[in-house]
Amino acid sequence: MKGDQELQVIVQQGKELNPTVQDEINSVGNNQTGVPHSNIYKRWLRVIAYTFFVISGQSVAAILGRLYYDNGGKSKWLATVVQLVGFPVLLPYHLLSIKTHATTHTDSKSASPRNRVLVYVVLGVLVGAGCYLYSIGLLYLPVSTFSLICASQLAFNAFFSYFLNSQKLTPIILNSLLLLTISSTLLAFNSEESNFKKVTRGQYVTSFICTIGASAGFGLVLSLQQLAFRKVLKRQTFSEVMDLIIYVNLVASCVSLVGLFASGEWKTLSSEMNSYKLGKVSYVMNLVWTAVIWQVFNVGGTGLIFELSSLFSNAISALGLPVVPVLAVIIFHDKMNGLKVISMILAIWGFMSYVYQHYLDDKNLKKSIGISTEESSDPSEAEGSSGKKIQT
Repeated sequence: MKGDQELQVIVQQGKELNPTVQDEINSVGNNQTGVPHSNIYKRWLRVIAYTFFVISGQSVAAILGRLYYDNGGKSKWLATVVQLVGFPVLLPYHLLSIKTHATTHTDSKSASPRNRVLVYVVLGVLVGAGCYLYSIGLLYLPVSTFSLICASQLAFNAFFSYFLNSQKLTPIILNSLLLLTISSTLLAFNSEESNFKKVTRGQYVTSFICTIGASAGFGLVLSLQQLAFRKVLKRQTFSEVMDLIIYVNLVASCVSLVGLFASGEWKTLSSEMNSYKLGKVSYVMNLVWTAVIWQVFNVGGTGLIFELSSLFSNAISALGLPVVPVLAVIIFHDKMNGLKVISMILAIWGFMSYVYQHYLDDKNLKKSIGISTEESSDPSEAEGSSGKKIQT
């Protein structure tokens, strides 16, 4: 979902090793030389906590967004604002974690302030527009259908990465793209109605198109972020990633606030709060917790990037795909008809294919680095072995 576009910013698939992957390789070597087990346990406890933040964060945020609309909320721009304005929650986490995630992977030529601002502004505008499209999508679609369509973001990310980041479209990746495309296309023929209000076919189609558009937009954002880190920012440190998340959210928040006031929806917020079915307190709490929960998701995703890898963070994010439809059936009594079940199976299959390909790439990359490390670590042995060959 929305949080994905801010977290998968460091992968440079098949080309360049992520610093966190290098750290992981180093940690394996250290473990073999006697690193205390307590440190390993602490690390995996952090991984478990971050995983919980990611899965629960995106699931709860989607449910809260649906509750807002179902109980009288009508402002699409306000629903967009709350996805973004919680970024100040990340500042204490940023300050406390800089030392923990310090890295020396830098480039001698740092990005100029002008180029850095340009990256933040372009990505911020795209993110703000994408969040608005998502808000329209969630307005008329059942949350289970909405979450399944969002899986198409992986397909769009692979498509744009092919052109912008020279990612190879292997047979496994092509299989993933096909499955995710079919999964989303099937839902276009779903004619169910929301249990809380009548939804016309035109409204359903509008929300469907907006959700697809938002998924495509965030797929583009992911590829542009990867390109920006390689070509413009030229650093892959924890501080750089957190700066990107915070400043992009700041720009996107400004865009959404401008939209809120320019559209005139701000004038109806008072009456909307007064008429909210669950009461004024619930209305405010829904908005506050939606903003906070999205940032919990961001903390979890960012933590996974630096504890393991951005691929793992992406995998855990998509792992929450089946969670939202199940919660929607329990909370909102959404109907899980045959079409949705088939769509979910295809989406999970496509996702697993996508992750498996990157697992193979990552495995091959680590293997090649391991071989080169062994060759360079003991040159005398290599010479000795070659000497034996000469003698024989």
